[in-house]
Amino acid sequence: MRAMVAQTSVEPRQLVLPVFVAEGLTEPRPISSMPGVVQHTLDTLRKTAVEAAQAGLAGVMLFGVPATKDARGSGALDEHGILTEAIRAVRQEVGDDCLVMTDVCLDEFTDHGHCGVLTPGGAVDNDATVAIYAEMAVLHAEAGAHVVAPSGMMDGQVGAIRDALEAAGHVDTAILAYAAKYASAFYGPFREAVASSLQGDRRTYQQDGANLREALHEVALDLAEGADLVMVKPALAYLDVIRAVREVVDVPVAAYNISGEYAMVEAAAANGWIDRDAAIGETLTSIRRAGADIVLTYWALEVAQRRGGRR
Repeated sequence: MRAMVAQTSVEPRQLVLPVFVAEGLTEPRPISSMPGVVQHTLDTLRKTAVEAAQAGLAGVMLFGVPATKDARGSGALDEHGILTEAIRAVRQEVGDDCLVMTDVCLDEFTDHGHCGVLTPGGAVDNDATVAIYAEMAVLHAEAGAHVVAPSGMMDGQVGAIRDALEAAGHVDTAILAYAAKYASAFYGPFREAVASSLQGDRRTYQQDGANLREALHEVALDLAEGADLVMVKPALAYLDVIRAVREVVDVPVAAYNISGEYAMVEAAAANGWIDRDAAIGETLTSIRRAGADIVLTYWALEVAQRRGGRR
């Protein structure tokens, strides 16, 4: 009876699996703060992508971890860099059976850990960073990405990427805009996952957690610049933002169930404090109920496989 009248569901087709791939690995490297999540080799990445497609997931979101970094994040524009090679590898394995989605940002590639290049005074240079994002997005599209996802919260990033993609002939490459990305305390495990070098914070370009109207303004700007989908990140502490965005836009809304949210459930479950499977289900259902059409979550593959795969 409860299943028949349930108003919200979590389906594999609504889930995206974030995946990390690190340069130079010969076997997967566990991420200590995210039990069950690893930095993949290219070979294990291929296997995971195939499993994601077979399970009926919407897609995989790829994050690259280079062996070396520099101030300009040069590895992000390397045609043979780890992220570009990962895109090619996954697309070759899954074709169009699973969306290949890519993170367009510099934080994994810079030795200072910020999402963009810096001015001589140490501030993030918005316009110089946006130009790099545009070039990076085209590189990803040429490597086979179906969806590019600029996550740096730079002003004008979506418009610049849309113009660059269309100028390069990639008119069908979709843009998933991190339209409302908040400066959050829940990103800690992710920074281990990508071996971040960040010192300090990103409050000069990520959203203030106290502000909702500002987030809606940012969403409107990204849509005006050509975003195909918009995302709210994090999810759990910002369910009201997801709902507010859902109510004012007519494009798909995504939400990122981020590393800290994942780690809290895993840690509590490991200590016997909560029922792990029930907590996962409740977490993902809450994000969908708030209005997210698509959920990025590290539990995506597990949940989909438990449901029995593609239907």
